[in-house]
Amino acid sequence: MVCLRVDFRNKLTAGTMGVTCVCQVPIAEGKSVQQTIDILHKKLEQLGAVKHGSFYVDCETYHATGNASGQPSKLLYVMHNSETPLSCLALFEGGPCLTADGNFDVLMIKLKSHFQNAKGHKVESRGTRYRYCDFLIKVGAVTMSSSARGISVEVEYCPCVIPGDCWNLMKEFMQTFLGPSIPELPSVFATKPEGLYAPADCVDTMTQYLELFSKLRKQQVIPGGTGR
Repeated sequence: MVCLRVDFRNKLTAGTMGVTCVCQVPIAEGKSVQQTIDILHKKLEQLGAVKHGSFYVDCETYHATGNASGQPSKLLYVMHNSETPLSCLALFEGGPCLTADGNFDVLMIKLKSHFQNAKGHKVESRGTRYRYCDFLIKVGAVTMSSSARGISVEVEYCPCVIPGDCWNLMKEFMQTFLGPSIPELPSVFATKPEGLYAPADCVDTMTQYLELFSKLRKQQVIPGGTGR
């Protein structure tokens, strides 16, 4: 994947972004989305994690117009992350990706003759940030058109930028509050030419959110925020 980076100056937390894993958490049996999130919050607080503000990640979908070839239009995803409030990330379906100034959204409006916003397809995750030692944890409710779709959990191990050096430690930590729901190594790391020794960055994190959002977008709405 080819990436062009335009703005690096807006990471809210000090230092380089560490290795980050984003995953979906199943909804507890007989519980709603919010009740399951409350359970996760309680487990984290029992470990000693401390609330550290809130977060959001969102994704708008655009499709190219004027495709004369008869082939399906290529999609463009524009994503925002509260950790990097001065920029956004634009990912074309299948690559490349672009990290740009926050005014990129205004540019997309001016390009409406070439890219149309897919109305009703905006997906976002909002929730609470927690700090526990060297870990930053974010538990969010994923919604699309104000309808509950599921739960996301993001875990960042801040001191390390090499996935292969800390993945076992991250799995061990995630098991303490996710139990058997811990994820496998994110494919964004496993498929890199450098293997597990490629440094992690914010593009890796947002790519994981895009994969999660794409999966949840295809699922049925959870009635009343409950479901499995």
